Amino acid sequence: MRLLISFLHYFDKLLLLAFCFSVTAAWSIELTDYQLCVLTESQAADTKKTASDIVNECATSNHGTDAVVKKHSVIEERLKIDKSNEFKPFTLMAHKPNYIMPLVYNRSGYDSSLYQQQPEGQNVVFDDIEAQFQISIKTPLVVDLFNKDISLYTGYTNRSFWQVYNNKLSSPFRETNHEPEIWLQTTKSTSFMGFDNRINSLGISHQSNGRSNALSRSWNRIYAKFAFEKESFVFGIKLWNRFNESSEFDDNPDITDYMGHGEFRVIYKKDRQTFNFMSRNNIESGFERGATELSWSFPLGKRKDLRGYIQVFSGYGESLIDYNQSVNRIGFGISLSDWL
Repeated sequence: MRLLISFLHYFDKLLLLAFCFSVTAAWSIELTDYQLCVLTESQAADTKKTASDIVNECATSNHGTDAVVKKHSVIEERLKIDKSNEFKPFTLMAHKPNYIMPLVYNRSGYDSSLYQQQPEGQNVVFDDIEAQFQISIKTPLVVDLFNKDISLYTGYTNRSFWQVYNNKLSSPFRETNHEPEIWLQTTKSTSFMGFDNRINSLGISHQSNGRSNALSRSWNRIYAKFAFEKESFVFGIKLWNRFNESSEFDDNPDITDYMGHGEFRVIYKKDRQTFNFMSRNNIESGFERGATELSWSFPLGKRKDLRGYIQVFSGYGESLIDYNQSVNRIGFGISLSDWL
């Protein structure tokens, strides 16, 4: 009888081992912490411990059921794409969304009084309809800095406002904003109040429109960004502080009154559709000088790199030249890359 009992115990464990090895071989995946726990404990267990004992111990430990099913992560998908393109020749990685909107209508109209102060701008009158596009790229300079999960990135964003339908002015670019930046980034996942903190960044950016005299606009900032994830939602917080400039060279001394010191973003991704909501300086300004942006990118045919794009913006700070002008506009176009 003791021999039979002993055989049953060993047979029980052999079944567990066979299960773990068959799963690994059949599906060609790495063992989860839970499966590794079962495998290890089965090999080390004495004859008194049954398969049920081993399963229960691993399920109630830190290797429990949460480790069996890996949660879907939209941020992880984006990080894997970035990782696969690191240091590839002839490859530019997307940073912020890249899009072109051939049709943008501003119900508030664009102020041309500053342009009229220029010697050549006396007859400048802008159309309410124009085209806008954004090109945003990045590249890693160093990865795994100090053998830690820290990477050093540099990036550049160009956003242009093109009066393409304004034949009276020979279709000029009304405004172009340039933003080079450099930042440190870590992607170590930590839990915080039920959310997964997936990305943290600390960086410096310079933003200017490359103009002179009355049209000149620029500022420099140090910023910190935090991205939290819960299911298909991503919550982003970006906080910044402007570097002080002497009044002699400061073209926009009150820019933080309109741009504030941070923005909050919510992104929801479902299949190939991405919804984005941004709020900036609303609470800080008492809802007097804030800005809100909504956007939606959606599939166009079978191409994964090309999507339809709709963007709505209301408030201040749409561009540097309009940072203290209220804009209410909607744009339609195509997106080559989104936040996720």
